[in-house]
Amino acid sequence: MSEPTSRRSFLKTSGFGAAALSWAAAARAAEPAIQGFEKDQAGPAPAGSWKPVSDRKIRMGIVGFGVCRFGPQFSLQHHPNVQVVAVSDLFPDRCQALAQACQCKKTYPSLEEMVKDDSIEAIFVATDAPSHCRHCIEVLQHGKHVATAVPAVWENLEDADRLFETVKKTGLNYMMFETSYFHADLYAMRQIYAAGGFGKLVYSEGEYFHYACAVIPSYKDWRIGLPPQWYPTHSNAYYVGVAGGSFTEVSCLGMPSIRDELQPQNNRYKNPFGTEIALFRTSEGGMSRMAVSWDTAGHGGEVGRVRGQKGSMVGMAYQGLEKTLPDLARPALPPGVEPGGHGGSHGYLGHEFVMSILENRQPLVNVAAALNMTVAGIVAHQSALKDGERMKIPQYKL
Repeated sequence: MSEPTSRRSFLKTSGFGAAALSWAAAARAAEPAIQGFEKDQAGPAPAGSWKPVSDRKIRMGIVGFGVCRFGPQFSLQHHPNVQVVAVSDLFPDRCQALAQACQCKKTYPSLEEMVKDDSIEAIFVATDAPSHCRHCIEVLQHGKHVATAVPAVWENLEDADRLFETVKKTGLNYMMFETSYFHADLYAMRQIYAAGGFGKLVYSEGEYFHYACAVIPSYKDWRIGLPPQWYPTHSNAYYVGVAGGSFTEVSCLGMPSIRDELQPQNNRYKNPFGTEIALFRTSEGGMSRMAVSWDTAGHGGEVGRVRGQKGSMVGMAYQGLEKTLPDLARPALPPGVEPGGHGGSHGYLGHEFVMSILENRQPLVNVAAALNMTVAGIVAHQSALKDGERMKIPQYKL
């Protein structure tokens, strides 16, 4: 993801060298955190203590250090079962900064070069969203496990099929780092659902409201005019991540924005909407209302609630027929691995990816879950462009 042009031009032309870089680093440190990156550890204290299952260290690569500096956010470099052996970013200054953050000496100028390194077992892809699918397929085709930032695919339903088939053909682990999965409330909802405390979910809601006074910089400006439902996983997780199901059909409505960049003539996507609200039918026969908005001021973040045949839950408060609930606290993390941002989810996502490789099993947010969340949003935007026409959604199941 690219930074503001004015800053890049200044660093190139000022001649300040290291002093300029130090000034820029200080300026970035003083900036307010992007929504979701606050170190929020809300929820019950972790249950028990962490116990290692192996002393093996997975040789891992990390690619991407844009404006969100996502590459090292998931504590992979601190995990006792990981050795970060290489990093990459297209911009040399960022590549060096990522190497420093990950305490790694080997760097590559691109992902395409990194994947040729046969010593690397797995790669975390934190590149621009439109490239996630292509980059993950490239990693898998070179015989490496892959984790990716959200969303799984971008705009194109054919890409979703290509990614799904590549994962199945290679037999390697694919995981999408959807942060809502390890929010304290969603984690608790998943435990209660698995224990039968909700029964079938009759209704669920998820909301991803992310207002910014100015557009967040991005590589090749991919964020400008982004259709809200193309970035749907933070909200859609409040059904898929609870019940493990999918959305089968959708009717979605959008509302035009008053912001210049969200006018169809001013963005590459010809997208007119700053807010899109989708009503889904779920694979259980229930309903979900999932909202994504870029231009509604006030409360922000990722929140959700569920209502089932036997109980409901808002926040951490369960009300229902089940009197004996399972342990709702997230488990302890390995020493050195911090919960991090997005509701204290970052460390848990990185740890889950590592454990899925060590235990030779599917990760929690596997390719089917990732696509069932992402593709539903792509179809929802198509529905919004057709004034809420009811549309079927492709299904993915391992």
